[in-house]
Amino acid sequence: MSNHTALLVIDAQQSFRHSPYWSETDLPDYLARQQALIDGCVAKGIPVVQIFHVEDQGNFSLAAGFVRTLEGLRIEPAVIFHKHHHSALAGTELGAWLTGRGINRLIVSGIRTEQCCETTTRQASDAGYAVDFVSEATLTFAMTHARSGRSYSAAEIREKTELVLEGRFARILDVAQALEG
Repeated sequence: MSNHTALLVIDAQQSFRHSPYWSETDLPDYLARQQALIDGCVAKGIPVVQIFHVEDQGNFSLAAGFVRTLEGLRIEPAVIFHKHHHSALAGTELGAWLTGRGINRLIVSGIRTEQCCETTTRQASDAGYAVDFVSEATLTFAMTHARSGRSYSAAEIREKTELVLEGRFARILDVAQALEG
């Protein structure tokens, strides 16, 4: 398993703490599950790939100083990529890095569940990777629909992501299942 698998830790960065929608509500559970996944992958010899989202301005700019690992996580990645798009595979050397190591299975985790994690999962699946989406090791925040005004909780958004990914783009697994292979 470990020779052909990589863990992606997407956008688990301090930049989010400075965003207006930031919430600590689900943070303790996320940090515990994300760390368990990182530690389990390291123990199994699965390379950990850290992805940071970078923008030209604001909290996600390198100049802001927040494009660094989210406090509360301990990670020593095999490699780090900076992305400017939602998918970690778009406009980065991630695909080449994975191909060069014979990796054909990805474990997806990080922040935000329905945005960069879901988008990366869809693109990876379409590119031929087997993808395991570890929903409990993703974090998102409540959102309000612009047209209807309906509010969606982070749990509802996570559930919707699981619904649309399962069996089409990924297997939805918990940390223990992902580490089993």
